[in-house]
Amino acid sequence: QHQIFFKHVLHHQKNHSRTENESFFGQDEESEDFLAVSRAMEEIVDDPVDCYWLIKCFITQFYTKFGDSVPHLPKSLEHYLSQEEPRLLTHLKSTGALLQLPYSLWFRRCFAGCLPECSLQRVWDKVISGSCKILVFVALEILLSYKIMLLGINRPEGVVNFLSNIPQENTDAIVTKAVELWQKYCGNPVHAV
Repeated sequence: QHQIFFKHVLHHQKNHSRTENESFFGQDEESEDFLAVSRAMEEIVDDPVDCYWLIKCFITQFYTKFGDSVPHLPKSLEHYLSQEEPRLLTHLKSTGALLQLPYSLWFRRCFAGCLPECSLQRVWDKVISGSCKILVFVALEILLSYKIMLLGINRPEGVVNFLSNIPQENTDAIVTKAVELWQKYCGNPVHAV
């Protein structure tokens, strides 16, 4: 039943929004990112019809509103990391991990597949309200929360593997701290991009 639902959603997405997202990233990546968001949304919303429309609206709004901004989010993350924890930034650069961080998981999938649904809802609420920059601060807080662990990993693959599979226990605290960082750097904007 769920596979049929996802195939229908993916088919609709491929046939109706190809031109909107084509230049943003490749077709296979687009499909994987879309499916990750779809799977997460299905965990949040019980009704398949409501779920379909929420997915469609979320994806459409995200790429229409923030499609041009998303490729710049890694540089923004680097900037804020230099402000908050320059030692960690230096370590990530020197090990080659900075360029390999799971940016797709974080920024194109809006943390779908990374955070549990209860934490994800809080992040997506900010995105829907008009701020894709919250994604930067969630990524930043993940890095800050696991700073000691990350400083002990010297291979980029190890860093990426850890960050792609973060422990799920304290993600609510991570999101709360991320919102605080977002407010610290962006004020309390209604629509901070």
